Amino acid sequence: MKRFLWPIFVTAATASILFAGPPRPQDRWKISKDLRRATPGATISVIVQYHHLPNSLDDQRAAGFGGILTHKFGKFKGRSFSLPAEALSSLAQDPNVAYISPDRPVKGTLDNSAYAINAPVAWAQHIYGKEIGVAVIDSGISSLPDLKGHGAGIVYTADFVGGNGQDAYGHGTHVAGIIASNGISSTCPSCFRLFRGISPGVRLINLRVLDANGEGSDSTVIQAIERAISLKDKYDIRVINLSLGRPVYESYRQDPLCQAVEEAWKAGIVVVVAAGNEGRDNSGGNNGYGTIEAPGNDPYVITVGAMKAMGTHDRADDLIASYSSKGPSAIDHIVKPDVVAPGNLVVSLLAPGSALAQQTSYMVPSSYYESTSWGTSNGLLGSVLGLLSPAGSQQFLMLSGTSMATPVVTGAVADILQAHPQLTPDQVKARIMKTAYKVFPTTSTAVDPVTGVAYTSQYDIFTVGAGYLDLAAALANNDVAGGTALSPTAVLNQDTGSVTLSFDPSSTWDGTYLGQTGDVAGDRSVWGTRGVWGTSTVDADRGVWGTQTAWGESTVSGDRGVWGTRGVWGTSDVDSTSTVDSDRGVWGTRGVWGTSTGSDDGVLLNGEK
Repeated sequence: MKRFLWPIFVTAATASILFAGPPRPQDRWKISKDLRRATPGATISVIVQYHHLPNSLDDQRAAGFGGILTHKFGKFKGRSFSLPAEALSSLAQDPNVAYISPDRPVKGTLDNSAYAINAPVAWAQHIYGKEIGVAVIDSGISSLPDLKGHGAGIVYTADFVGGNGQDAYGHGTHVAGIIASNGISSTCPSCFRLFRGISPGVRLINLRVLDANGEGSDSTVIQAIERAISLKDKYDIRVINLSLGRPVYESYRQDPLCQAVEEAWKAGIVVVVAAGNEGRDNSGGNNGYGTIEAPGNDPYVITVGAMKAMGTHDRADDLIASYSSKGPSAIDHIVKPDVVAPGNLVVSLLAPGSALAQQTSYMVPSSYYESTSWGTSNGLLGSVLGLLSPAGSQQFLMLSGTSMATPVVTGAVADILQAHPQLTPDQVKARIMKTAYKVFPTTSTAVDPVTGVAYTSQYDIFTVGAGYLDLAAALANNDVAGGTALSPTAVLNQDTGSVTLSFDPSSTWDGTYLGQTGDVAGDRSVWGTRGVWGTSTVDADRGVWGTQTAWGESTVSGDRGVWGTRGVWGTSDVDSTSTVDSDRGVWGTRGVWGTSTGSDDGVLLNGEK
């Protein structure tokens, strides 16, 4: 790459920065913790956030330290640079610099779904998300018959990783199918399953940020978010789907991904984000608590966990997927996820020639949705026509993960906005959370078929959030939230062990005390009649806050728990060698995207029964 240096005009105002002395202690906090360990002599890719929109003078200052500008953003108050590690401390002394972080890698977090959320009720009312713009920020979307229609389908494509927007990985097409498939490839005389998206009338805005390996970076995602904002009016973009994520490294107030999604939210776009697939991670002794990924840790967005549809249309038997990441969020303790939706063993569109399409174990055989035998109820004619049908085993993939649950919620949001176009993002989020289905068991157990390890899940506010998405209930509800729908913060009293929820003053939610055994089922509980989200209780005496559960001695608030002395928030916190940053930590080699998490490059592919 040819190197260009901007000419530097040194003035009295800039001299103190360009010829800065040793780093000042007060500027160290501007550099993310993982950057402080950068190898001397290395050239690193960084995102620099500024207090004010940066200009050419800011670019010149960075260039004076050897920085090479790699991207200018729009409304996002930042720049991306390639920069010598030694320049970090000097750049941090610039008074306009607010925060410097690496341009971190991001990855995707990977029939009965529609029934589980009552989508057929919307379809019966001719609600299909008609002409609502949905930006899918992912690995691209392949052009398929199932994603074409009258006024629907892919209306815009941009590729931020090189290419033509086609899906070389296969993740984005699968996600898009869950949102918008018209079901044509599973429509035939002998087809007995219909793979239709939640909102087949939407306009898809295809923004490719993940390459053929399902990998991308913060800067490409931010560029895509900004593109969606700029195209909002042209394509009526009301929703962004982010079935991707990465570990949390700092507060959402400093995280560049979180700041970008907030810009979209404030521009009037609902942002729906995957919670992550690390609910089984007990490397920190937390039983999977505290594993929500960025930008799902941001209080503005709708963060989605994954449920298992259990192979039936009836949601009453549905269970949480044990891999679904749990709150509270790292560092800020934001209560997440916000809702859960079907995400396990989900069938959707296959991108021909993509990396995931080469994994034959994920392909759905035609026998899964089409009868071709002599003994079917369709008779001989149906069987012959079925054999001649274009539908076949090269049409669909079955994938699992919160990546698959997220587009279910995205599709539901599009349907709600077709029916109620005047709603703001906060009003949509509040309505979805308030009307969510809240009848769950106390616990459930899943056994890994490979390792034989059993994972027990609690049905608490950090596991299922406000409840299970119910599109029919959300459409029938007419409440309009008067405030914001910012997710609350969980606050633990270290002396008493009690927990309260802290709400932003602008929030539509009310304050609720959580700490005592049995309190969850009471009048002042999370799910009770005066609770945060709704009118139905989730937990009894052995529920969320009981002595044997989430805040009990053996789990979240214990010595090795989320709040304990060796936990995520304890005395050996995120940067210590014994927890988050170590080899056995939350984000280490056994951590979120590590080698022992049961996921493949961040995309959960196998699911659970």
